[in-house]
Amino acid sequence: MKKYTLILGLFFPLLLIVEKSRGQVTSPGTVAQQDASNHANTDISNSVNNSLNKTEGAIKGLFKKKKKMTHADSVQMMQNQAAATTRQTSNTTTTTSTTGQGSMTSLTSYQNYDFVPGNKVLFEDEFTDDQNGEFPTHWDLKKGQAILNMSGADKAFFLTDGNYCDVQPLMKNKAYLTQNFSVEYDVYGNDSYMPMVQINDANSSGDLEIHVGSSEVDWKGYISNGDKSTNFGANLPADIAGSNFENKWHHVAIAYKNDQMKVYVDKYRVLLVPHCNGLAPANLEVEGIGSQDRPIIFKNFKIADGAQMYMTGQKFTDAKIVTHGINFDIDKASIKPESMGTLNMVMQVMKSNPDLKFEVDGHTDNTGTPAHNLTLSQQRSAAVMAQLIVMGIDASRLTTKGFGDTKPIADNTTLEGKANNRRVEFVKQ
Repeated sequence: MKKYTLILGLFFPLLLIVEKSRGQVTSPGTVAQQDASNHANTDISNSVNNSLNKTEGAIKGLFKKKKKMTHADSVQMMQNQAAATTRQTSNTTTTTSTTGQGSMTSLTSYQNYDFVPGNKVLFEDEFTDDQNGEFPTHWDLKKGQAILNMSGADKAFFLTDGNYCDVQPLMKNKAYLTQNFSVEYDVYGNDSYMPMVQINDANSSGDLEIHVGSSEVDWKGYISNGDKSTNFGANLPADIAGSNFENKWHHVAIAYKNDQMKVYVDKYRVLLVPHCNGLAPANLEVEGIGSQDRPIIFKNFKIADGAQMYMTGQKFTDAKIVTHGINFDIDKASIKPESMGTLNMVMQVMKSNPDLKFEVDGHTDNTGTPAHNLTLSQQRSAAVMAQLIVMGIDASRLTTKGFGDTKPIADNTTLEGKANNRRVEFVKQ
């Protein structure tokens, strides 16, 4: 009887918190004017979530004792969990609530994805250290108006005013792009003008514009040398176009190498441009026609150097593969679906080298406590191993290890340094 009294005692204050949280819903179309309401929503939501987590943990502790597992048990558990996850999500399509609270896309649906981002992060911003309702710290405003706001549970960049509104990453060097780079971002599909990425020429002789809309991808190249101008367009696949595009988050990826460009939307490679008119890439900006009631919304913006254009199964002789393309939800070990390009690359290497064995090493930046980071890195390396096993790699060829923040390869005081330290390495055994 004492156990049930304790459970009721845990749940009763929770009912009061939930009751107070009713009545406010934040829409992606709501911008600066509702910032105070956004803060209230976030604080209440956090209180509810914290109370739920504490209650759930307390209840589990009443009825369940932890059992120590052997290494063999751990490997078997990962195999079982990965297989179960694959079965559970194999029929899942991209579904996101109208408040943009995230994607439930399955890794299985990305099984043919071949985008591999650059191996050195130049810029990455998830807005985690920015204040809601303010302009993001690591960006600059060239035209119009823009603000950071909540879209569901995540912070996103809202371009709210201007024809065109124009923002760009704050970088130390004006010319930071090379002849081989990648760009990634998530965009919220509404009936507004979608963001356009403009890549500027180092000689100020033109630019490239990549515009992902709700029904097609437009590519325009303006290079004044020789008066070159090229336009391309491609329709989005039906399952992500039109009404299937709206009110959902979509992942856009761009790979450029030696005058060739590929554009991906979600799991599809939508556009291939074999020649970009001899562009000399220097920098980029994001622009579009935004408004208060129909803002342009994007998040998770990343620029990296050294994009891989083609997957090869050549003989592997290196000591390790360092990857920045296996991405996880913030502070979690759940793998994002766009990571499948890098995972497919690793799988191809292992299939082409049947005697090759890897230790999968997880690394974090120094955000959080060392103990937390160590646990998180171990969980992430285990998740990567489990996914590779599901993809057909024998478990005997893989081991895992988490290092937390103990082996940085860049400065943890900078945004790009932290991004480079968050990585998964495959060390040859």
